[in-house]
Amino acid sequence: MLMSSAAERLGLSAEVPAESPSRDLDEARRLITALAGLVTSSAEYLGLHAGPLRDGLQSLQRSFREESAVPDEPGQGPGERYTGPVW
Repeated sequence: MLMSSAAERLGLSAEVPAESPSRDLDEARRLITALAGLVTSSAEYLGLHAGPLRDGLQSLQRSFREESAVPDEPGQGPGERYTGPVW
């Protein structure tokens, strides 16, 4: 749910993300950070699912960086305090 909600708030469900009516980068930042904390803290319990969840999280983090008018410094983006810098 967090991953889907973050993607929606990034506008990734629209052909042109910047024109999506549901786009809200502040909300996307919160959702991505919550997902990063959850995935990082529960990785040992996720088993085989940890890898795909991390990949999805990194995709959201990269998308956020691309969609931001003023990208965050490496290590300062949403959830990067839990996952490390995402390029």
